Amino acid sequence: MSRTTAQHEQTSLIDTADIRPDSTPSLAEYDVILVASSAGKDSQAMLDYVAELARAAGVEDRIVVLHNDLGEVEWPGTAELAQEQAKHYGFRFEMRHREQGLLLDQIRDRHSKLRAKGDTTTPAWPSSAARYCTSDQKRGPARKLITQLVGEKNLDRQARVLYCLGLRAQESSGRAKKPELAVDPSASSGVREVTVWHPILHWSEDDVWARIRTSGVRYHWAYDKGMKRLSCSFCVLASREDLLCAARLRPDMAAKYAALEDELGHTFKADLSMADIVAAAATH
Repeated sequence: MSRTTAQHEQTSLIDTADIRPDSTPSLAEYDVILVASSAGKDSQAMLDYVAELARAAGVEDRIVVLHNDLGEVEWPGTAELAQEQAKHYGFRFEMRHREQGLLLDQIRDRHSKLRAKGDTTTPAWPSSAARYCTSDQKRGPARKLITQLVGEKNLDRQARVLYCLGLRAQESSGRAKKPELAVDPSASSGVREVTVWHPILHWSEDDVWARIRTSGVRYHWAYDKGMKRLSCSFCVLASREDLLCAARLRPDMAAKYAALEDELGHTFKADLSMADIVAAAATH
């Protein structure tokens, strides 16, 4: 078993949430239980844990697994694995695609709009300060699916929705500050109350891999190839080590990033160019 880390970034629905005391929610109290899956290790371990709780509560039929497909920048086989993992537990699987089209096309379009406004300095690439690549992809599709699922229930009262995300405090100081359980007022309405839950927030990486080993469910091949994160193949938040690994595994996609870098006149990251990554990967 690979002992590497991380997963596809999952963007929380929380904007300014009413924070409740951290606790494990009673799944039987919710009409819809939506589980976000990147097919990465954290969401895989979370899915196994939620499945255990759902079986104990007798509400397995309320669980829906959502995978937000990233298109060409996603690791090959990811969508299929997410579906396979959901099927293992007998859960309904839903997949949504980027509403903004291919990420590299979106970056190119953003560059054009910035220049049309006379802005010649702001890079169009996503960054830690401008993570539109994940917020655009995750928030909208998740909320639209929640609307659909609540409508299917045809309830004569406000529906209660539990949205599960596989974030862990160990991964960053920002994640460590997140509440384990919180109502999201911006996603809620008179029709539904949406509660965001981070089931494995306090788990360690060892806890995650132990859960996966016990489950016996297949995990993503990229971990065994050396990747520590399972997000976009070339995530702007990835380490140099991961970017080098990804460039070796997906040279054609790395070349696309380098070509776009040259076209836009801005490097992939402020302190690191994809051209340098491609060159370094070729020598290792």
